[in-house]
Amino acid sequence: MKKILIVSLILILTNLLIADEKKYGAEITLTEKTEISKILENAESFVGKKVLVEGTVISVCAKRGCWMNLSSDKEFESIRVKVNDGEIIFPMEAKGKKALVEGEIYSIIVKGDGCGDNCTDKHKSEEKCENEKTEKKVYMIKGLGAIIK
Repeated sequence: MKKILIVSLILILTNLLIADEKKYGAEITLTEKTEISKILENAESFVGKKVLVEGTVISVCAKRGCWMNLSSDKEFESIRVKVNDGEIIFPMEAKGKKALVEGEIYSIIVKGDGCGDNCTDKHKSEEKCENEKTEKKVYMIKGLGAIIK
């Protein structure tokens, strides 16, 4: 009788833990995780490749849920997971939770006036930046599937 009770309790707890996961998009097919820091160290070599990453969700698109930023395994690093609008909608409640994401690495060129990330707020307010227009290559993951725990 004790064995049945213990097995039942284990099954109930397992179901509760599994029910806490929410899947988005396609099924995850990769099994080997790539550290986000490894991608960011040599991002160009990952462009066009499918990866499986894991990190804490640090921000989510508040308008459409079309992107989320994941923390890296190294401090002060993160990567954006972008999906086509409406295909997958990441909820705001994902912030602070762990996410497992499969997707393809790609890059875009971001252009804009002013300093961008190259100057401090103090510098911006005291003088003009040397670069009036900035251009920066940014690497992201085109999200195909995700599990948020």
